[in-house]
Amino acid sequence: MKASERFLQYVLLDTTSCEENPHCPSTPNQLTFANRLVEELHTLGVEDARVDENGYVYGSLPANCETDAPALGFISHMDTSPDASGAGVKPHIVKNYDGGDIVLNEKEHIVMSPARYPTLRDYVGQDLIVTDGTTLLGADDKAGIAEIMTLVEEIQRDKLPHGKLCFGFTPDEEIGRGADLFDVPGFGAQYAYTVDGGKLGELEYENFNAASATVTVHGLNIHPGDAKNKMKNALLIGIQFQNMLPAAEIPACTEGYEGFQHLNRMSGDEEKTVLHYIIRDHDRQKFEAKKERFLRIATFLNAEYGEGTVEVELTDSYYNMKEKIEPYYFLIENAKQAMRKAGVEPHIQPIRGGTDGARLSYMGLPCPNLSTGGHNAHGRFEYIPVQSMDAMVHVLRLLACPQAEE
Repeated sequence: MKASERFLQYVLLDTTSCEENPHCPSTPNQLTFANRLVEELHTLGVEDARVDENGYVYGSLPANCETDAPALGFISHMDTSPDASGAGVKPHIVKNYDGGDIVLNEKEHIVMSPARYPTLRDYVGQDLIVTDGTTLLGADDKAGIAEIMTLVEEIQRDKLPHGKLCFGFTPDEEIGRGADLFDVPGFGAQYAYTVDGGKLGELEYENFNAASATVTVHGLNIHPGDAKNKMKNALLIGIQFQNMLPAAEIPACTEGYEGFQHLNRMSGDEEKTVLHYIIRDHDRQKFEAKKERFLRIATFLNAEYGEGTVEVELTDSYYNMKEKIEPYYFLIENAKQAMRKAGVEPHIQPIRGGTDGARLSYMGLPCPNLSTGGHNAHGRFEYIPVQSMDAMVHVLRLLACPQAEE
């Protein structure tokens, strides 16, 4: 089975994670998906495949040849982002893309245009898997899972020589908790790659330092007709908090190594308003300064409206893995070599995001990130070329079984 065929099956199950649920996994369908993957791994001959009580999937293939190669792992995550709906995904394939506008949903007049998404022009003549414009697709990161599973199938089918290989699928990566309960010793690999990147050829070992911030504003409501000098409107104070942050330090205004804070959810009323942010920066000092700014703004507003009006809860999610990967730079060189052998031009760039690999690198498992081939993650215009998925399976095969290609 091709990776794209697996992928089309996987995306039909909604595995959106939920930040409000402290349990792991945060949504039951992730566990359903985990059990399904274990069954598939057993079918493919991964005899020790298992899912633990937290929804983590592990499995391995023992070395089948004489080799001194260290055990190598491949990891992807099962959840999809809560930034867009993952329920009722209706994927379809645009065959032999002609370079023009793609009508995703004729009834709702939803069109994906290369004028807005110019990377589409790179795939003229290829087959694109797209959505119906009402949900995300789930290439982040079910494409990575499909590519790893297809790698396993090809290794077994073609009886390829290999050292020990380990496979892991994690829950709740999209809410920053994917590596929290990962069993590094039980996984069994000395090094690993996450398969969780974007455009074909991306190779990443620098990522954001990341935190989440929850800003809770406590107000005091009263009838508007009798509110003068009495009402304390939590909604307006929340807006004031947001307006005190630098206007240009947002995702829409930043690129490359530039960090940001991003308001991704706001709810409430006059009595209580809650703002949810993510904070990102590659530079650790700038990252800490961004978090400190949140606390300073809260202190300022509490002085104006009364102590306890604004509460800020900061939670670090992961840190830049660069310092943990550089001592093992051969992982990057091996990946570059595999990509070039597969006809893929490697493109090393900083991740404007994060992966489980960042956390795992700090837990003793050096783990750079490889592309999946997907584009426009976390949104309704997400897509992935079939040919990119096939190419990534080839890259993984070269990394996992270098003896077979000599």
